[in-house]
Amino acid sequence: MINALLALSRQIDRLNEAIGRLVMWGVLLATLVASGNALAKHFFGQGSNAWLEAQWYLFGALFLLGAGYTLKHNGHVRIDVLHQRLSDKARAWIDLLGGLLFLLPFAGLLAWLSWALFAESWRIQEMSPDAGGLLRWPVKLLLPLGFGLLFLQGVSEIIKRIGVLRGVYPSIEEKPAEEV
Repeated sequence: MINALLALSRQIDRLNEAIGRLVMWGVLLATLVASGNALAKHFFGQGSNAWLEAQWYLFGALFLLGAGYTLKHNGHVRIDVLHQRLSDKARAWIDLLGGLLFLLPFAGLLAWLSWALFAESWRIQEMSPDAGGLLRWPVKLLLPLGFGLLFLQGVSEIIKRIGVLRGVYPSIEEKPAEEV
């Protein structure tokens, strides 16, 4: 059973790794959009609300779609001074309980609740109230997608912590052979 769960964990890790690597290109794209809009406004007096909103949407995508990738790479904030002094099993227990009690319930709830926001925005084809603004449903879709990816990565991390506790997965800091 644990081997099947670890296989699922690897699939989730691959998904978030692929999306995370794709989202990294969004940094360049957001920078180009922001720079292009600023240059157009400065030199030609032709700044655009649509380009400004596109920049905001890209930044939103970076943070929301990159959250699962960040969790996979252990990049979220934690109290490392205490955490690093603990044994692998103690860290695994803390991560397991934190994932089960906090991460999964909140990420799941936010994904579920934000779906209704997206669905309503899609239904009415909500537009930005700003002149020349963009459709709002694409950015609202990022909310359930981002929290859904974070939820899935939380499931993957919980599986790995169970593996550590059962002695079938290496310590949290080490990568198993198939991930190297």
